[in-house]
Amino acid sequence: MKRVCINYCPLGKKSTEKVLLWTILFVFLAACSDKDDVSAIRELIKNGAELAEDHDVGGIMDLTTEDVVAHPGQVNRPEIKRIIWRVFRYYGKLRVLYPKPSVDVSDKDNTAACKAYLLIVKKDQAFPDVKEFYDNPKRWLETVGERADLYQINLQMIKKESKWWVKQVHLEGFKGFGFSN
Repeated sequence: MKRVCINYCPLGKKSTEKVLLWTILFVFLAACSDKDDVSAIRELIKNGAELAEDHDVGGIMDLTTEDVVAHPGQVNRPEIKRIIWRVFRYYGKLRVLYPKPSVDVSDKDNTAACKAYLLIVKKDQAFPDVKEFYDNPKRWLETVGERADLYQINLQMIKKESKWWVKQVHLEGFKGFGFSN
């Protein structure tokens, strides 16, 4: 017995199901794209911290655009490399600790703003409570207090060819009572 399709479908039933499946998948991926972008940016920050711990200046610079600028001071790419190298010499073996960065992806263009708090410590210095507060940046800041060199870093990101890049960096040191704005 042959089945008769009541709704006319020029592609056939299996093709229609595939089109519907792909459409649903596309809609789902579009709905999740902001979340995926946030995850990708947080992964980039994690990668940057690991590169810093390995003293890999070139690897860190590979995460940036060619025209990256750092603030304060409108510092260009070559000067950024020199500053990073000097930081590595100053600290020697180091660890970079941070709570979950906040990420705001723009709906209008392929840009994002990211804020993170960084704690730079010598490799052998212990901070046992820090990891448990990763999802609570306020508590994380209260816990680390003035026990090490603490920084707030604001990143302006741009997405090119499906990859996020750091376009602008603003680094501010902890001043005892908090960060100035």
